[in-house]
Amino acid sequence: MRGRDAGAARVAGYGEIWSLAWPQILMMLLNFLIGIVDVYVGGRIDRETQAAIGVLAQAMFFFQVVASAVANGAVAAVSQSDGAGREARADRYVWLCLLLGVVASVLILAFGLASRSLFLSLLQVPESMLPKARYFLTVFLWLLPIQSFFVIANALFRARRLVMVPLYAWGLAAVLNALGDFGFGLGSFGLPNLGYAGVAWSTFLSITAGMLFNFVALVRAGMLRKALFPAWRWVRCASRYLLKVAWPSGLMQIVWHTGYLLLFAITGSLPVGSVDALAGMSAGMRVESILFLPPMAFNFTASILVGNLLGAGRPEEAKRVGYRIFTAGLVSVTLLGLALWPFLPWAAAVLSPEPAVAAQAVAYLRYNVAAIPFTVGGLILIGAMTGAGATFLTMCVTGASIWFVRLPLALYLGHSLLGRAEGVWMSMFASQAVQAMATLGVYQYVNWARYGMGGGKPRK
Repeated sequence: MRGRDAGAARVAGYGEIWSLAWPQILMMLLNFLIGIVDVYVGGRIDRETQAAIGVLAQAMFFFQVVASAVANGAVAAVSQSDGAGREARADRYVWLCLLLGVVASVLILAFGLASRSLFLSLLQVPESMLPKARYFLTVFLWLLPIQSFFVIANALFRARRLVMVPLYAWGLAAVLNALGDFGFGLGSFGLPNLGYAGVAWSTFLSITAGMLFNFVALVRAGMLRKALFPAWRWVRCASRYLLKVAWPSGLMQIVWHTGYLLLFAITGSLPVGSVDALAGMSAGMRVESILFLPPMAFNFTASILVGNLLGAGRPEEAKRVGYRIFTAGLVSVTLLGLALWPFLPWAAAVLSPEPAVAAQAVAYLRYNVAAIPFTVGGLILIGAMTGAGATFLTMCVTGASIWFVRLPLALYLGHSLLGRAEGVWMSMFASQAVQAMATLGVYQYVNWARYGMGGGKPRK
C-alpha cells in the first residue's frame, strides 16, 4: 500500500499502539490550544464573550453531527478495507466520505442560518450575551463546509495510519488561530483590535488553512485519484455499510450534544449565578479537556487497529487489542488527573480573572476530574467498537447515560434540591460512572464484531 503499513493486520503490541497514539496526542493538544486560546482571549475581552465562546463552541457540535458521523463511518470502512488488502475500495470510500460530508454540511448551513434566533432561544442564552452569541453562531455556520472537509480528511488519514498529516494540519491551524486571536482580538502585534469579531474570524481563517493543507496532502498521497472516483453503481452498494455505521453515530452525536445543550440551558436558567456558572463551565471544560487528549488519541488508535484486525478476519485479536489500549489509556490518564488536581484553582484563575467565575470553574473541575477513570475507560472502548462499525451499541449506551441519568439528575439537583450549579456538576459525575460500567459490559459480553464488513467471522 502507498506509504502505509502492508502488515496492518499483525498483532499490535504496546510499541505499535504508542507509535500511533503519540502523534494523535499532540494533535489533540493542538486542538485543545485553539480552544484554550479562544477562551483566554475571550475572558480578557469580557465575561459575556467568554461565556458565548463556550456555549457556541459546544453548540456547534450539533451542526457538525453529519461530519462527525461520516468521519466515524470513514474510519470503520477504510481501516477494515485496508486490513483486508482492498486498497481500491478504501480509496473509493475516501471520495464518497468527503463528498457526502461537504454536501450535507452545505444543507445544514442553510438550515442553521434560517433558524439562528430559534436556536439561541432554545439555548436559554442570557439577554446580555445575545448579540455576541449570534455573531459567533453566524461565523461558525459559514465555516461548516470547510470544517466538515477538514474533520473527515483527518479521519481518513488516521484510518490509513498517516497520523502525521493531521498533526501538521492542526499545527498550522493552531499557530494561525493564536496569532489571530491575540492580534485581532486584543490588538496585539500592531494589528487592529476587533474584539470578539476578531476571535470569531481567527477561528474561521485558521481552520480554512488547515483544510487547504489537508486537500493538498490528499492529492499528493494519491487518495483523490480521478480513476478511483466512485461510479454510481458502486456508491449504491458501498454506501449501505457507510450509512449502517454513520446513522447510529450521527444519532449518538445528536443525543450527546443535545444533552449538552440542555445541560447548558439548565445551567443558564439556574435560580442564582447563571452567567457565572456558564462562564465557569466554559473555562472548566477547557481545562478538563487536557485530560481528554490521551484518551481521544487512544480512542482513535483503537478504532484503527480494531478495524484493521476485523478486516483481516481476526476478531479475537481485535478484542484483545482493545483491552490492551484500554489498560494503557486508563493508567496513564488517571495518573495525569492526579497530577493536575492540586493545580485546578490556579488553572481556573488563569482562564477566568473574575473570582465568581473562577470559583464555578474549580467546582466543575473537581467533579469531572474525579470522574476521569470512568470517562477514559468508556471512551477508549467506544473507539474500539467504532472501528468495528458497532456504533448502534455505543449510541444506546451513551444515550441512556445522558438522558436517563445526567439530565434528570441535573434538573433535580441543580434546580430543586441544591438550587445551584454544583448539582449539575454532580449529575455529570454520576452519568460518567454509569456509562463506563455499561460500556465495559457491552464490550465484554456482546458480539460487537458482527457489525464489521465480514460479520466478525474469522478468516480461514
